[in-house]
Amino acid sequence: MARVPERLRRLLPSARRASSAAAPAPPRARQGYNLFEAAAAYVVACAEDDPARAEEASTRVSPDMLTFGVNELACRAVLTLARERNESPSAVARSLLGLREESPRRSAGDA
Repeated sequence: MARVPERLRRLLPSARRASSAAAPAPPRARQGYNLFEAAAAYVVACAEDDPARAEEASTRVSPDMLTFGVNELACRAVLTLARERNESPSAVARSLLGLREESPRRSAGDA
């Protein structure tokens, strides 16, 4: 009769988990990608006109996450260039996009 509880313990999932919990779990492979790594890979692929790499990078994370990462990269790049050039971020962004410099805005009283 003493063997029945022992056999039941071996069959119960909780008993099996307890014995395997004593052994260290093997390291898990990294799941997913860092959104900033994906955004950087995507932007570099686009800059180098490599649609295959751009497509592969865009599949690493969701479109919303990729958009956020690309936006963050653009903001950081414009701020860094603005500091290096001693210009405003607006002037740098317009220059990078090939836009004319912004004309000074008139106040309502000047019209």
